[in-house]
Amino acid sequence: MASTSSLTPFSKIDFSKRAEKVTLIQPSLSLSKITSLPRKIYGFSGIKSDGFVVFSRLNDPVAEKSLASSTNNGSELQVRTRMWNWRGYSIRYQYSGTSGPALVLIHGFGANSDHWRKNIPVLAKSHRVYSIDLIGYGYSDKPNPRQFGDTSFYTFETWATQLNDFCKEVVKDEAFFICNSIGGVVGLQAAVMEPKICKGIMLLNISLRMLHIKKQPWFGRPFIRSFQNLLRSTAVGQYFFKSVATPEAVRNILSQCYHDTTQVTEELVQSILLPGLEPGAADVFLEFICYSGGPLPEELLPQVKCPVLIAWGDKDPWEPIELGRAFKNFDSVEDFVVLPSVGHCPQDEAPTLVNPLVESFVARHAASSAGLTSSTSS
Repeated sequence: MASTSSLTPFSKIDFSKRAEKVTLIQPSLSLSKITSLPRKIYGFSGIKSDGFVVFSRLNDPVAEKSLASSTNNGSELQVRTRMWNWRGYSIRYQYSGTSGPALVLIHGFGANSDHWRKNIPVLAKSHRVYSIDLIGYGYSDKPNPRQFGDTSFYTFETWATQLNDFCKEVVKDEAFFICNSIGGVVGLQAAVMEPKICKGIMLLNISLRMLHIKKQPWFGRPFIRSFQNLLRSTAVGQYFFKSVATPEAVRNILSQCYHDTTQVTEELVQSILLPGLEPGAADVFLEFICYSGGPLPEELLPQVKCPVLIAWGDKDPWEPIELGRAFKNFDSVEDFVVLPSVGHCPQDEAPTLVNPLVESFVARHAASSAGLTSSTSS
């Protein structure tokens, strides 16, 4: 059994702010020349993938397909899947690329590493790219939260520890964290806990955690706790999970958060649904939707020492951009990029916007780090 006794506790630090920073991405814009732009909205749609990795302990063996066109030297990039033993648990990850800065891609709630299938092969042409299934999600192990007694296991501290250990044991290098939704909170928490590992963070529509207990009125908090206990401890929670763990329900949920609903394909629906049908998935799902404590992004951002770039799909119905704009005021945030006509999952809905933005951000800071290293060694 994995130990949770060594997890670093979270502590708060006062906020810090700075002058306004906003960038609007145009589809035809060269990202090497980003400047502040008028807030005109341009339509844009993403690309279809050429294939994706299918992996399940329920239907071995692993099916592996090429996800990209040829590299510059004509060789075909492959996205490969492996399992990593983390504190006694099996963790799935995907990887591609043999040179360049290391990137670790971190998915959001209910998703998994397949949600980056349109990004991994493109970014791997000039980076070493890893995409991990957080414990409890995808095809990673899903330990029953009840086995830990009163100690919460599915927390941002647990996932941050997993991410940092992954960088040390698998990547074996510093890395840039590219994060979507709650994955952004995981990336920030990891960077706060072990600052030397993370070279920079890109946050795509980071979760605002609007259901956090601190954001609820005092008179509603007892009701919230009672409702959480009802979901965890009675058949109500299992019934609720079964109602959302169907192809129709998953398709409807994705169609809410994707502005361009043509991107809600059967491939996407199955990549989200199938891991949710594995044993233990229901308990993890209920545990997280009842997790109303832990860190908030606005508590973590002032503690981060590495550069942060925030990109936000302006049609996100779950995490409103009007609230997200406040994050641009933190000293660690170098830019706030508006992704026009894009929803909650920009990396999948509009990869041809997101991939160049990742490449530009990483190149800028990988180059600055290399310059610093060479100047100090000379």
